[in-house]
Formats: sequence, C-alpha cells, structure tokens
Amino acid sequence: MEATACTKTEALAPCSSVVDGNFEEVPRETVIQFKPPLYRQRYQFVKNLVEQHEPKKVADLGCGDTSLLRLLKVNPCIELLVGVDINEDKLRWRGDTLAPFMGDFLKPRDLNLTITLYHGSVVERDSRLLGFDLITCIELIEHLDSGDLARFPEVVFGYLSPSMIVISTPNSEFNPLFPSVTLRDSDHKFEWTRMEFQTWALYVANRYDYSVEFTGVGEPPAGAENVGYCTQIGIFRKNGGKAMKSCVSEQHDQHVYKAVFTTSYPSLQQERFFKLVLVNEVSQQVESLRVSHLPRQKKQDGEWGDKPKDSKAPGPCFGPVFTEIEKAKIENSPKPFCVGDKFFVPLQRLLAYPKLNRLCANEEMMRSVIADSIPLSSDGSAVVADLRDYFDEQF
Repeated sequence: MEATACTKTEALAPCSSVVDGNFEEVPRETVIQFKPPLYRQRYQFVKNLVEQHEPKKVADLGCGDTSLLRLLKVNPCIELLVGVDINEDKLRWRGDTLAPFMGDFLKPRDLNLTITLYHGSVVERDSRLLGFDLITCIELIEHLDSGDLARFPEVVFGYLSPSMIVISTPNSEFNPLFPSVTLRDSDHKFEWTRMEFQTWALYVANRYDYSVEFTGVGEPPAGAENVGYCTQIGIFRKNGGKAMKSCVSEQHDQHVYKAVFTTSYPSLQQERFFKLVLVNEVSQQVESLRVSHLPRQKKQDGEWGDKPKDSKAPGPCFGPVFTEIEKAKIENSPKPFCVGDKFFVPLQRLLAYPKLNRLCANEEMMRSVIADSIPLSSDGSAVVADLRDYFDEQF
C-alpha cells in the first residue's frame, strides 16, 4: 500500500501512465511508484468491503475491462454481479473471462451466481439495477461531462438507491507529485481536490438520504503526507440500511441497457450439481471407511497369517482432521458392519461427517438423492458396497 519516489533511471519498465504503476518517458524526473499498483489497491479496497458486508447483489458502473468483476466473482456471498459500460466492444471482448471454468463445475458454489454485462450509459435508468446491495463507481465520475455529472446522482442515488455506493476519483492535490501531470488521463473532464469531492459528496448524501465517510488508497511518499491519498474514496450508506425495493409494475419496467453477455455458475442450489456432489462425497466416504475396515476384517478372518512375511497391509488413510466434538459425533453414530462379503455404512453414520452433514439436512433427504445412483440396503438405511475389490486381493 506504499508509494515510493524514484528517478527515471530507477524505473526499469517505462509504459503509458504514471498513475497506475506505468511510466511515460520522463527524463530523470521523480516518478511515484505504488506497491501494489494503484488500480489493484482500489479493487482490493472494494473486495475487502464486500467480504465485510457480504452483499448479494453488486453492480460495477463503468466496469471497463471487468477486472473488478473477475476479482469479486469468487466471493461466495454474491448471487448477482452486474457490469455496465459505454464501450460495447470491450464488454464483448472481456465477457468470456467471466464464464465458469472446469473447476467451477467440479466444485460448485454453495449459492447461485449470475453475471451480466450491459452496454449503456451510467446516467440512464434501467430497472434491472433496482434493489442492489452495493454499486461501485471506481474512477468513473471524472469521465462525465457537466451534464452527465448532474444527472448521475439522480440516477444512482435517487432512482437505483442501493444500500451502499462506493465512489473513487483522483485527488488532484496529489498531482504535483507526478512529473508533467495536469490531468491523469486525457479523457478526464475534471479532477477534484479533497474539499471539492467532499463538498459534492456531502450535498448528494444529504439530498438522497445517505451518510458518507471518506478514505482513500495510494499513500503519499514520506514528506508529502499533507496531500492525502492519491485516490480519494467516498463510502455512501443508505440511511435505514436497505436498498429500495422495486415497486414498478412490469409494464413500466425500464430496460434501456443492452445485455451483451450473461453467464450462470453451477451451484449446490441446482439439483443436478447438488446430486453430483452428494453422490461423489458419499462414495468417497464409503470407500474410505471400507478400506480402513478391511485390515480388521482380514485379521478376524485369519488372512494375514497366510501371507508371506514381507507382505504389507494397506497403509493408513489420510483424511480430514476433525474437532473433538466432531469426533464424538462420529463415534456415537451407528458403525459400519459386514454381512458376508457386503459392507454396510448406515446413512446416520455418513451424516455424522461434517462435509456430508453440511450438504444434507437429514437421512430422508440423503436417501432420496442417492437412491438411483448408489446401492442401498433393503430398508434404505445404509449404503451397501462389496467388502473386497480386485485391488484388495493384491495385498
């Protein structure tokens, strides 16, 4: 989170922007370097806020290359993630990076997640963004002309009225620390001092019934602390804490944005993925119990005595580490048993294991889901497996 000053000869990789960790060709002038880069600090700030407040519905206005959305999509609390930007080509180009990977199917989320990218202006009203918990505007408002800046609060605070809004914008008081910088980007229409931003933010907050607190990222180098953060941030919270619920009837819905990308992630709320995960977990646990039970069974049957001296029994199985309470719950549950060459694991025993207990509320639920995929006893109270398989005979 620190900023350091160096000369051009110390900056080994000159690039295009002096603000976000890239450098123009500036002859032997002092350059500010941020570690981590400033854009990462901004995104991490939002990520930390999401982890703290656990919003379910999050929208990023002016989402650009969708970097923030990609960072947030892994958060388990989010169920709807929306990006809005005026650049349709960029949204189409970056949309596929938000699609699920193979690992997302192998280990589904607990909750559903839908990600949608809309092409449109942030000063247009679209009813699909009503009722959100958090709306972020990261380095956005400085790109708005005076007319759009005037409409921005009416749309975001007045119409959309989410529970929380995060707005970041450059702090112009920091600019003299950069070489040859007036505005940090050629598309910026303005850059505010801390007083200018806070005056605007307090006025907007008061008008639309929000509170606001100010902070920032990108600390100044030693000796320049008086200029404040490089990026100033306002965190707006709706008084009362809840987003406005949409009371607009269907025929009055306003859908002005153009959806250019949408995807849904597999989750345990979806029946087919829940079944796949549960069947897999039950099968793994039964196999683990079977393998650990086999040496005891062979000893009872006197089979170890018939083996050559250098033969070895299967080694211990390494599994999850349980707490004392979890161990007690497992030990107090019905134990696996054998009948002939069949191995029985009671469903109550399986439900005693934390991972399966989290997946299934009760025995009836487990039975109904796995019945057509895993052999059960005649009364349906236990999973049935062969006590031995081909590989066991090799020991």
